[in-house]
Amino acid sequence: MMLSRSNWIILGLAVAVAAAGGWLQHASRRAHAPAGGPAIETGSIAPDLSLPGVDGRQHRLSEFRGRRVLLNFWATWCAPCLTEMPALVRAQANVGEKGGIVVGIAMDDPARVKAFLASHPVNYPVLIGSLESPSTSLQLGNVGELLPYSVLLDENGRVLATRRGVLDGDQLRQWLAPTAP
Repeated sequence: MMLSRSNWIILGLAVAVAAAGGWLQHASRRAHAPAGGPAIETGSIAPDLSLPGVDGRQHRLSEFRGRRVLLNFWATWCAPCLTEMPALVRAQANVGEKGGIVVGIAMDDPARVKAFLASHPVNYPVLIGSLESPSTSLQLGNVGELLPYSVLLDENGRVLATRRGVLDGDQLRQWLAPTAP
């Protein structure tokens, strides 16, 4: 069956629009990469950022070295983030002292975060990320700046994995499991 001329034109336009969309998405990702280099990659050392905690103190990411660290970026307005939080609490409760540690990084207004945590406490530390450009999540590889976003660091601060979206229980157990000595 032969396509009519108008169908060929429509097909050609659809292909051109799809190609342009793909190129724009690629260009957008490159444009949002942190200043001074590409987004963080698996195997690289995470920057030793200093962030305020909900406890009022400044914390460096290097404070958590010696254990696997699951950095979980979230916000009070992010429904999937809030859905994920009980699984993070359960996973943290089950890993013990030799397993990994969850560190929440709230990409939100500090007052809103403190109010939320007052009524929804968690069993892991929560830090406040910077929304200034480049944001804390962008500095740790979240090029699309979508939430939730997680980064798994090894005992030396090296990036083992990243994930956009909600982590399931199996993945949490695997990410936070104790490493062999």
